Amino acid sequence: MNYRPFGQHPFNPSEIGFGAWAIGGSWGAQSDTDSLAALNRALDLGCNFIDTAAGYGNGRSEKLIAQVLRDRAASGKKEKIFVATKTPPAAGEWPPSPYDRADDCYPDKYLRDNITTRCANLGVERLDLLQLHTWTRAWNRDPKPFKFLRHLQREGRLGLIGISTPEQDQNSVIDLMRGGWVDSVQIIYNLFEQEPAAELLDVAKECGVGVIVRVVFDEGVLTGKFTADTKFADDDFRAKYFAGDRLARAVAHADEIKKDLIGTGYTMPQAAIKWVLSHSAVSVVIPGIRTIAQADANCGVSDLPAMPQPLIEKLRRRNWRRGVWYGGK
Repeated sequence: MNYRPFGQHPFNPSEIGFGAWAIGGSWGAQSDTDSLAALNRALDLGCNFIDTAAGYGNGRSEKLIAQVLRDRAASGKKEKIFVATKTPPAAGEWPPSPYDRADDCYPDKYLRDNITTRCANLGVERLDLLQLHTWTRAWNRDPKPFKFLRHLQREGRLGLIGISTPEQDQNSVIDLMRGGWVDSVQIIYNLFEQEPAAELLDVAKECGVGVIVRVVFDEGVLTGKFTADTKFADDDFRAKYFAGDRLARAVAHADEIKKDLIGTGYTMPQAAIKWVLSHSAVSVVIPGIRTIAQADANCGVSDLPAMPQPLIEKLRRRNWRRGVWYGGK
C-alpha cells in the first residue's frame, strides 16, 4: 500500500481508503458479518483511512467502524486509523437552495449536538475529520458554519474540518479553500466526471488542502460489470440514480473505455482508480467496499505500477458532460 500527503496536514493516508456508505445501507442487502470482515481485511492490507457519515444507515456504518477499531485495539494491534465522518444539514433541501440560510441548515447548537452523536457512535472523544455533507455557494461570503467549526476545533472536539462537495456545484468549495476555511474537500472525480481537473484540484494543492475522491466507479458502472439490463433492488439507491435510460447510456460510455483498455493489462476497476490517482493533488480514493473480495481487489490497485502517461491522456477523452443525476430523473 502506498501513502500520500493529506494536504499540509501531519497525516499520510493510504491512497486507497475504505468507503463505508454501503455497509450502512442503501445499496441492497448487506450483512454486518460481511461488513466487519471487509473492514478488517482492508485494514490488514494497509488501509488507514475510513470515510463514513451520519446518514449511512443512521449511524450504523459509524458503529460498525467503532466495533472493528475497538476489537483490533483489544487484540493488541498498534495502528492509527483515520476516520472521517459527515454531518448533514438540519433542514432544507439537499443540496441547499440558494435561498436557504446557513443558520437554519447548520446552526451552532445542532452542529455541537451532532458532533457529540458522531463521537458517541465512533467511540471517540475527538473526531479526526468532520465534513459538512453538503453546501451552497450562497454561503461563501459569510461561511458561519465553518467559523463555529473552527471554534470547536480550538476546543479540541475536532481534528480537521472539511466539506463534501454538492454534486451540482463542486467548484463552490474553491473560495472556501482559498479563504482557509477547510482542511480537506471530498469530491466526485472519475473517468466520466473530470471537471475538478480544470481548477479545483490545482487550488487544493496550492492551498494545502487534502483531497478525498468519492464515486471513483460512478456508482458501479465504471467497474464494467453492469449491462443495460442490470436490475437493482428497490432499496438500492442506484435504482433511482440509473433511472430510465440512464443505465443504458452509462454502460455504452463504459464500453468505450473497455475498448481503450484492450492490451493494457488493466481491468476496468483498476484503470478507474489508477487514473484518478495519477493526479498529484489526490490524497485518497475511497471506493465502496462491502466484501473481503472487494477489499482485496481495491487495495491491490495500490501495488500496481503508475499508469503510463499516454493512457492517462487517452482516457481523458472519456470526460462526459452529462449533467447531474443525483436529483432523480
